[in-house]
Amino acid sequence: MHWWFAGRRVILDHLLKSLRLPPESRILEVGCGTGGNIAVLRKFGSVTAVELDSFARDHVRAAMKIEVAPGSLPDDLPYADRKFDVICLFDVLEHVDREQEALSILRERLAPNGLVIITVPAYQWLYSSHDVQHHHYRRYTARQLRAVAEAAGFRTTRVGYYNTLLFPLALIRRLAEKLLDLHPVDDSALPGSLLNRFLYRIFSLEACLIGSWLFPAGLSVVGVFHVGEETRRASVHSELPHSSADLVRSIKPIGGTHHA
Repeated sequence: MHWWFAGRRVILDHLLKSLRLPPESRILEVGCGTGGNIAVLRKFGSVTAVELDSFARDHVRAAMKIEVAPGSLPDDLPYADRKFDVICLFDVLEHVDREQEALSILRERLAPNGLVIITVPAYQWLYSSHDVQHHHYRRYTARQLRAVAEAAGFRTTRVGYYNTLLFPLALIRRLAEKLLDLHPVDDSALPGSLLNRFLYRIFSLEACLIGSWLFPAGLSVVGVFHVGEETRRASVHSELPHSSADLVRSIKPIGGTHHA
């Protein structure tokens, strides 16, 4: 499995634990891909999904045994007759042209005091051929993500950056590509085994911190937003490791297959 997908799942697992969701929350993942995040999400409730690609939908139905409907944002989102406690968009919003309209549609699907959890790539100045290849309209700052969510009627629980420990390496590489006119590296390609494990370990170290605070800079932005009058804490609880040994034990060995 690619280090980025594996590490992001560890981080999302810790974030979801810190939010102390109601038991058996009704969770909707929009843009579930081939279902790589479903195993994490179903720890916290019943999971339903939306996916545009028919091959991916069939795979998720067969492998995960959950309901997956075709759809896209903002014009073709299903489940208009349902309400969800949590809606997740993991690196999806950057693919949507009319982002504010899309978030407004999601708000209509949320139950009272429901949450939407969004991850997106950070910083437009890092926009590259990788973004073009993956059909990204834009990259975000934390302030920009907060602004578009609040314009769509959400209240901000917390927003900030992650994938920070590898940020300096990414900056050096990007500068070298521009200054030396080098061909950009394909970030989606699976690195060699040793490098893949190393990058996963570094990325996953952030998991034990994400429940209590977010970094001021990083390669990705994460935002948690809510609807309703209930005030959620901006700094949510996290069970931080008591020692370096606890931190190491919290990072599971990388394994499995490559799922989006």
